Amino acid sequence: MNDTDAQSLTVIVPAHNEEQCLVELVTRLATTLSPLDLVWDVLVVDDGSTDATWQVTRELRKKGYPVGGIRLSRNFGKEIAMSAGIDHVDGACVIIDADLQDPPELITEMVRIWREEAVDVVYAQRRVRVGESTMKRTTAHLFYRVINRLSRTPIPRDTGDFRLMSPRAVRALQRIGERNRFMKGLFAWIGYRQRALLYDRDARQGGTTKFNYWKLWNFAVDGITSFSAAPLRLATLIGLLASVLAMLYAAFVVVKTLIFGDPVQGYPSLMVVILFLGGMQLLALGVIGEYLGRLFDETKGRPLYLVEDTIDKGGRSGGR
Repeated sequence: MNDTDAQSLTVIVPAHNEEQCLVELVTRLATTLSPLDLVWDVLVVDDGSTDATWQVTRELRKKGYPVGGIRLSRNFGKEIAMSAGIDHVDGACVIIDADLQDPPELITEMVRIWREEAVDVVYAQRRVRVGESTMKRTTAHLFYRVINRLSRTPIPRDTGDFRLMSPRAVRALQRIGERNRFMKGLFAWIGYRQRALLYDRDARQGGTTKFNYWKLWNFAVDGITSFSAAPLRLATLIGLLASVLAMLYAAFVVVKTLIFGDPVQGYPSLMVVILFLGGMQLLALGVIGEYLGRLFDETKGRPLYLVEDTIDKGGRSGGR
């Protein structure tokens, strides 16, 4: 097994306004992890919550749970919150959402697979998505299939962030310095031995989802532009095709004029051609702008995130 001496596990919980779910999540984590033969703790990454998420985290620590916390200075987004948690981990880790859609009890099986099959990543792959609209399930289904068509890095389908990673996988992720992060792609990009664990996803236990369709659209754009240059190639192909068609049409106009003369006709078709070519140019500029904006972000050199406050965690031994 990789990292055979690793006997610790940190559960990273990115949280934004999750006060309603946090207590039950930690309680279920304690019940699940206590029988295991390892030292475990929970690290809550408060991503700029405006509710009592941070206060609930403090109360859980006071009650004796091995819960630590990192409070970011503002809402940086889930991808950055996960990165902050990974940066503060020394051994193996599990990433799990706070909304209890992913059953914490599945971690027991993840640990077994990690130890017995010598894999570096055990990712939970969804069979069923309870409590989600047909529209969201359909768009998610299409997104994973589109990005795998475009990306040279195979990204597991129907897979969220819920996964266990070995210390070697954690160290690999800590070395990645890019700012525009699509974590599902980065989890796959590091390689190593990875194994899927099928499960049925539950409905959210409390609170409301933080993703609307606009945020999901931006998430999809980030994923595609982070792991594929296909949109740029497509813009080039469309431009080349439009140029060829324009030259053919110009030849047609010249021949027609020489044979039939030049009556004043064709205004509607001319406008259609102009609007079509103008739209294609704006589309190509938009695609280029997406990539240029990401390059601009990368060159600024700003910190990935800022920490406002922390809570020390204490690991708890289990199964001994």
